[in-house]
Amino acid sequence: MKSAIIARMRRTVAGFTLTELLISILVVVIITLIASQMMISASAIARTGNKHFDTDTQARVVLDRMALDFAQMIKQTDVDYYVKQKVYKGHGNGHGCGAGRNNDLGSDQIAFYSHVPAYNPDPLTYSSTKQSPISLIAYRVNEGNDAARYGRLERMSKGLLWNGVSNNTGNGNGVYYPIVFQTGQIDSSCGGNTCPCNGTVGPWANAWKGAICNTNNSSDPDYEVIGPNVFRFEYYYMLKNGRVTDWPWDRFDMPTRQTIYYDPSYPQLKIGLSQIEAIAVSIVIIDPASRTLVQQAASANTAYGDIVDLAAELPDFKNSCGRGNGQRTLGSVELQWKGVIESIAQTGQSPDGGKRFPPEAAKGIRVYTRYFDLKIW
Repeated sequence: MKSAIIARMRRTVAGFTLTELLISILVVVIITLIASQMMISASAIARTGNKHFDTDTQARVVLDRMALDFAQMIKQTDVDYYVKQKVYKGHGNGHGCGAGRNNDLGSDQIAFYSHVPAYNPDPLTYSSTKQSPISLIAYRVNEGNDAARYGRLERMSKGLLWNGVSNNTGNGNGVYYPIVFQTGQIDSSCGGNTCPCNGTVGPWANAWKGAICNTNNSSDPDYEVIGPNVFRFEYYYMLKNGRVTDWPWDRFDMPTRQTIYYDPSYPQLKIGLSQIEAIAVSIVIIDPASRTLVQQAASANTAYGDIVDLAAELPDFKNSCGRGNGQRTLGSVELQWKGVIESIAQTGQSPDGGKRFPPEAAKGIRVYTRYFDLKIW
């Protein structure tokens, strides 16, 4: 009987079998793998969310600043605007569709007068009795030689004097031009990237040439980087009749018109921006880490493009890649941009080939659009 009791006790305290231990280890390994995958997925989602948070914040800052400038724009027919129209040298060779950079500018430019504060270089010259409330505002993506500004959105805010205060029309740091209430200062017949255009006169030809030029020697002290990760800038117009176009007038009503100023074909009609209901501004932003990845790849391998090459892969508003005029609707250019970005994320190239880019960098790129009502008579 004693032997039977001892045997039962031994069976009671017996350990796990080898099979049970192996199954337990397998279950623990599976749970660990599932937990690690969940952590990796959560980290990736958080990282992507942080990238989007950074780009969303920057887009809000840039577009809110533009909203103030456009809201206070001087909307008259007796002042110059540097805006996209039939004759426009901002860019004209067409981008995207495998064309890449064509020795022209990758993004649009715009310059206009606005009732907003600006930089005043000389407190003595810009005294309270001489300083005008009108400023010269311009936007561009820098494509010059300055590495700190290259491929970044800049804003010029140049303080101006009252018209008639200064008669000094020379060049240099001691020249302070007032607002010029006279159209035709910017030559509308020039093409390419001549800086400034041969027929441009007055301050637009010298002191303000940075507002209408984006070449290596067109620096201006009143430019500042407002969008350090905005590398593509495009705008177009929504007319009062509902049409969407890159000309600030209805080309069906005035097919031979060349400019918003005096035009011999329409001698009685100086339209300015009066036919525009709103300006649509589209920008593309890349997060800092993805931007660094693009630039490093371009430096290491000539087959890879840099940030301005990447901007050139995104088609212009007027460029339909040989597929008709389907792009000339609200939102269609932005949709095409997103298609290019998705192609780079999957294949490392745009749908039409061209330069290569790191696919991982495309995951940090986002497209933003806002419409600014001009509220013109």
